[in-house]
Amino acid sequence: MDSLDLNLLVTLDVLLDEGSVVGAAKRLQLSASAMSRALARLREVTGDPLLVRAGRGLVPTPRALQLRWNVRQVVIAAEAVLRPALKLDLLSLARTFSIRSTEGFAETFGAELIARVSAEAPLVKLSFLTKQDKDSTPLRDGTVDLETGVIGRMMGPEIRAVGLFRDRFVGVVRRGHGLSKGGITPERYAAARHVVVERRGLRAAMVDEALERVGLVRNAVATVGGFGPAIALARGSDIVATVPERHTAGLCDGMHLFRLPVPVEDFTISLFWHPRLDADPAHRWLRALVLDACKGAKRRTSS
Repeated sequence: MDSLDLNLLVTLDVLLDEGSVVGAAKRLQLSASAMSRALARLREVTGDPLLVRAGRGLVPTPRALQLRWNVRQVVIAAEAVLRPALKLDLLSLARTFSIRSTEGFAETFGAELIARVSAEAPLVKLSFLTKQDKDSTPLRDGTVDLETGVIGRMMGPEIRAVGLFRDRFVGVVRRGHGLSKGGITPERYAAARHVVVERRGLRAAMVDEALERVGLVRNAVATVGGFGPAIALARGSDIVATVPERHTAGLCDGMHLFRLPVPVEDFTISLFWHPRLDADPAHRWLRALVLDACKGAKRRTSS
């Protein structure tokens, strides 16, 4: 079967449906002689005459009758595989998408994204997962549909990415904290009591590097594994948290934010996905929605 020509399945399907070499040739836009050669090849492959003469016409053999339904189903399935994807029907789309991100993304952009998804595709559900590292395995194995974060060295080379927004680190303290009044110098900032976020690949280390360049070190009194706990501690005490401004905006309501007194490079929060989902209409729709939701949040923040 190494030389099996799968086009013969289509030919057999039409021959069994027409019961005529001439009729099948017309449907497939072939000459009668070409169709006769195809029938001869089918007889050779199957080891059965398939269609035999009865008067002026052809009738199927028992083997042909046995094959007829199976051949039809195989041809239908093959056509479905090779046919371009149908236009996406959002109203009937029933699917759950998993989005992996660090703390703050769902709180800042989740409400807007869920509202847009519900309005356009009411049967679609979103599952927000906590991101603990930059490992691309969840994107590769399909357990995660989309991921947000900063591009890092651990990111698989095949992973697709598009920038969502630029962000920067800022200090955040409770209302009434000493740093909420007066000018903030590098010395004042470093001497305050800090909660430091320690997580693999976290770019907050840039803050410490900037302080080291002017001979200072943060007075770290606590460490946590994410921005959410850091902000919670800052909200309930005199501790300072240093967090991405836009990414965690939904967690910092009612708190005092200030610019860092040392220069720290801005960075881009990106959206990641696996290339196997590039052409998936539903996935493309969701990617566009996430991009627009982040832009909408930026417009509201700017205003």
